[in-house]
Amino acid sequence: MTDELYWDPYDPRFVPDPYPTYRRLREEAPLYYNEKHDFYAVSRYEDVDHGLADWETYSSARGGILEFIKSGIEMPPGTLIFEDPEPHDIHRRLLVKIFTPRRIAALEPRIRDFCARTLDPLAGRDRFDLVADFAIEMPMRVIGMLLGIPEADQAALRDSADESLRTEAGGQMDLKDGAILSNEMFGDYIAWRAKNPSGDLMTKLLTTEFEDEHGVVRTLTRDEVLTYVTVVAGAGNETTGRLIGWLGSVLAAHPDQRRALVDDPALVPNAVEEVLRYEPPGPYIARYVTRDVRVHGETVPAGSSMMFIAAAGNRDERRYPDPDRFDVRRKIGQQLTFGIGVHYCLGAALARLEGRVALEEILRRFPSWDVDEDGARLAQTSTVRGWETLPVIVR
Repeated sequence: MTDELYWDPYDPRFVPDPYPTYRRLREEAPLYYNEKHDFYAVSRYEDVDHGLADWETYSSARGGILEFIKSGIEMPPGTLIFEDPEPHDIHRRLLVKIFTPRRIAALEPRIRDFCARTLDPLAGRDRFDLVADFAIEMPMRVIGMLLGIPEADQAALRDSADESLRTEAGGQMDLKDGAILSNEMFGDYIAWRAKNPSGDLMTKLLTTEFEDEHGVVRTLTRDEVLTYVTVVAGAGNETTGRLIGWLGSVLAAHPDQRRALVDDPALVPNAVEEVLRYEPPGPYIARYVTRDVRVHGETVPAGSSMMFIAAAGNRDERRYPDPDRFDVRRKIGQQLTFGIGVHYCLGAALARLEGRVALEEILRRFPSWDVDEDGARLAQTSTVRGWETLPVIVR
């Protein structure tokens, strides 16, 4: 007798290996309903791809995280991932104007320098923790470079941003006081930067004029800048750190693939893309259902919550041949990790850059390693899946 099919994003039983359950969802319940937490879920690539693009039916206005949707919290303006067009498009255009490919590309030498300064002292060791000693440091350093935050203060800001996203095993995010949306730790920097402008992203946010949804040409208010900065820091910090952890663990589990990268570093960008498909740091995305919609012959009523399981869609055999096989040479095309449509991740290019540079620098110093599985521990949050600790043994 087959066990009853159950999936729950808060249940720690699914953290170590959710993929057998995702496979069952795709085959047995392409539209799944969780009665305990009152949400629907889709898991096939086509359904996730189509649903995320349909913002009119599956709205971000109540948030992109299940707890937000259920809470009824009103999102402040500028919280891009929690808005729909037209306000979303106005606010996104402002960030696109600032968050340019040229500005991102210009960070590469500084990112590489940080990697060298962090990894070189580890080169003489026979073991170290890839996450604690490197992965959790790098993203906040890069965000600090963008925002103009002094290095001495970046760790405290990282810890504050991570804490707001963290949950206990089986628990949900704490949304009290809306602190997750406006980290006041940034407030002092905003005030200082307003009096001491520079060439960083924070200065640009404070000084760039735009036409708002009411047709008024203005600059952002202090509170709007605070929200933007909090969103940029939070969205790009923990997920990118988890990506670096997955690069370490997945390649340790596939030494032949790692050797291919050592022999041909030109494969590294595609390897990063394959890890993003194979083990996405953000496995699922929530939306609020604005109107009755038919999905696989059933009606999902207006007012429901829908979970789009990107991690399941990324391993859909309808999309990818042999999807559970990790292959750094795979022709990947469009995958779901950064979302689809108007809410496609604004920081995708930065995450790819960080992942590529980090992996190049790791492989240059450590062409071979194993994971100490007894000491490795997966992080448990309701939105991000990745390694909390990842001790590696250098060979």
